[in-house]
Amino acid sequence: MAEMLVCRDGEMAEGGVRIVRAGKIEIGVIRHDGKYYAYRNHCPHQGGPACEGLRMPQVKELVDENGVFHGKTFDDTDMHIVCPWHGYEFHLADGYHVADKRLRLQKFEVIERDGEIYVAV
Repeated sequence: MAEMLVCRDGEMAEGGVRIVRAGKIEIGVIRHDGKYYAYRNHCPHQGGPACEGLRMPQVKELVDENGVFHGKTFDDTDMHIVCPWHGYEFHLADGYHVADKRLRLQKFEVIERDGEIYVAV
C-alpha cells in the first residue's frame, strides 16, 4: 500500500481539513483534538463533497422522564461530518452515518511518522 504525504504535523489548524487527490479519488484529512482522520470526499447519498462540509458535535434533545422537552445541547464527545449538499451526518470517529449504519464514508489509514502525516492509499 502506498503512502501519500498530507502535511507536517502542526501545519493543519485544529478543526481544519485538507483535500488531497490519489488518482481520481479525493481524500479529506481532518484534524480534530490533535488527531487526524481521513475519508474519501464522497458522500454515499448522492456523491457530494462530504469532507468539505461542517464538522459539529452531535445535537442532543433534553427530554425528562415525563417526556417534557427542555431544549437542546451538544455532545462534544461525538463530532460529526455534515455533507454540504443534503446534510447527511457521519460520525467523525468511524465514518458511519448517524442514523443508518448501512451508509459509511470510505475510511483511510492515517500514519504519523517523523513529524509528518501520511494517508495510506
